[in-house]
Amino acid sequence: MNFLFPFVAAVLQAGSFTLDKIVLSVRRVSYKTYTGISFPLIFIFTLIIFTIFKPPFSYGLFVGNLWWLILVSVLLTIGTNLILYRALDSDKLGEIQIVSLLSNIPLILFSALVFKDERHIVTIVAGLVASFMIVWSHWENHHFKILRYTLPFLLWTIFIAPLRGIISKELLMVWNPISLQLVVNGAVALVLGLVFFKHYEKISGKAIALLLATNVLTSVAWILYYFSYQISGIVYTVLLFSLQPLLVYLASIFLLKEKLQWRKFTAFIVVLASIAIAQVMR
Repeated sequence: MNFLFPFVAAVLQAGSFTLDKIVLSVRRVSYKTYTGISFPLIFIFTLIIFTIFKPPFSYGLFVGNLWWLILVSVLLTIGTNLILYRALDSDKLGEIQIVSLLSNIPLILFSALVFKDERHIVTIVAGLVASFMIVWSHWENHHFKILRYTLPFLLWTIFIAPLRGIISKELLMVWNPISLQLVVNGAVALVLGLVFFKHYEKISGKAIALLLATNVLTSVAWILYYFSYQISGIVYTVLLFSLQPLLVYLASIFLLKEKLQWRKFTAFIVVLASIAIAQVMR
């Protein structure tokens, strides 16, 4: 039943991403407005979940090396978002999406090198195949067009961003995922909320409802994602979570009536086969 954590997380995150596309098309909601509002909302929803489930939380969780690992996790989260949106401001969404999807490949490789319990060859190969297929399915015009502000994001995605996953697994050996997300999201909300405060604008009731919905979904999704890290490991989690962009694609077909694309359909079949093989061989 461990597959349910990353699978449900992928479904919820796919729903959140679909709503993101809708909310960013609403008048007066720029990506800066979205970022400034979303992170405080994520913290609030995580706090509600924390209050309901009351996971372990004490001063002892910050002793030793744990406090600076949390600090690094916060800095990596902030850095990823700032570099991402800086690139997105000048480049096309399609190019940025391809770069973002590349992060799973070094994360799988780094995890296998750092953690002995991640060295299950079948799961590693399945995860890499799924990740390559996802990138391939989003590759258009057979090239990357790297602009000046996109190159730092590419380098960050390959060499720096995967460290967040490694650090998260280290922290989750001691921390409950809900407690960890509460602390990290609180710090990120404080920083990015202040950075983008000047971009807050008067938005419609429709936009507020969409923002509430998408951030509820993503808050729950990332908690489940890190529960999967804790229970099943990074590589297995990344493998099943690779369904997320393909679920968004399927939603666009059935809800937005977009055309069927053979690349993404092929990738979906290969990813499902990879997951099935890894599940049987675990």
